[in-house]
Amino acid sequence: MRATPILMLFLMTGCLVADGAEGPDGDGDGDDGDEGGGGDGDGDGEGDDQPGDRRVIGYFPAWAVYARDFHIHEIPADRLTHINYAFANVSAEGLCVLGDAYADIDKFYPGDSWDEGALRGSFHQLQLLKAAHPQLRTLLSVGGWTWSTHFPDAARTAESRAAFAASCADLMEQYGFDGLDIDWEYPGGGGLDAGTPEDAANFTLLLAALRAELDARGDHLLTIAGPASPALIGQLDLPGIHPSIDWINVMTYDFHGAWDAVTGFNAPLAAAPGDPTPTFNVDASLRAWLDGGVPPVKLSAGVPFYGRGWSGVGAAGDGLFQTATGPSEGTWEAGVLDWGDIAANYLPAMERHWSVEAEVPWLYDAGTGVMISYDDPESLAAKVARARAAGLGGVMIWELSGDDADGTLLSTVQGELAR
Repeated sequence: MRATPILMLFLMTGCLVADGAEGPDGDGDGDDGDEGGGGDGDGDGEGDDQPGDRRVIGYFPAWAVYARDFHIHEIPADRLTHINYAFANVSAEGLCVLGDAYADIDKFYPGDSWDEGALRGSFHQLQLLKAAHPQLRTLLSVGGWTWSTHFPDAARTAESRAAFAASCADLMEQYGFDGLDIDWEYPGGGGLDAGTPEDAANFTLLLAALRAELDARGDHLLTIAGPASPALIGQLDLPGIHPSIDWINVMTYDFHGAWDAVTGFNAPLAAAPGDPTPTFNVDASLRAWLDGGVPPVKLSAGVPFYGRGWSGVGAAGDGLFQTATGPSEGTWEAGVLDWGDIAANYLPAMERHWSVEAEVPWLYDAGTGVMISYDDPESLAAKVARARAAGLGGVMIWELSGDDADGTLLSTVQGELAR
């Protein structure tokens, strides 16, 4: 571990901030490579972008085109540097395959062709969006919470790793993506599947195989979605992982939700007084990655465009850190509410509270017993300012369909990063 000014200042202040004396990588030159944050996207640290550039990465979920009725052409691409398309699946044979063929390559949009072999769907829309926005780069995200089951098999042997890497790179090239984003939740367990004791070591080898495959095909990005829990981060070989990848999208949200019997914050920046889980926050998560030797410029702090809600919550503490009986109503599923829904339907009707320490708001209605933890422009500005001061490479958004019609949250992220 390097004793960077970021970490030394944290010890003195309790906050993950930098003193501005050095470059993003802590040694004054800002050359720990990533595309858009001091690198050229090939993992070699030889940057051809300006060192001050920062990433604004938005995930677009394939399922957004259904009930959410949100489509690629509606993305405010001028405010983004990268779009991660979620998700490709991992087959039982350990290969990358399409996750939703209809949404990905077949859904018809105006101007599309019905000719045999013509590309339609969101993949074609992404190609059109890139043509209109030359600064934009796209990555195919593989796996996710639901589709991580077969990662252990894909990573198990040299042969399986090579086959997986080749299949993912084939999909990437076939559909015009600029790179791959690996979202294994999680090596060693902690997700829907138990994992295996060999996962952590095999994950490191899998990323190396992917890096080699991508390098053999040209200049392509390789990133991962990384856990936020310090315990899950501790399962990984951080010094072995980060040389193979361009950056890590840290999923610094979902610290609490309706699976908890006690209310809490979805994405607190730091611990609030009385928080029963003082290491479940953005600062603690990013510290764990930095403590493991990952250069700050290779970290993208995740921010949620949604909140989490509980019902049956007592009035003590205005509903914060109180027992609940279950999830609140949600936008698309119980207990999960898009920012656009919160802003239109809950914020006007409920009382807003603010945690000075956690730097996030919450809503509470004593009459209905509903408590909602969420992020808004004020809390996102605080998160982005922290990421900027710490020399991080950028910010990642889960996910773009949750914003309001004006793109308020995305504008906040982009504007604050550009300061």
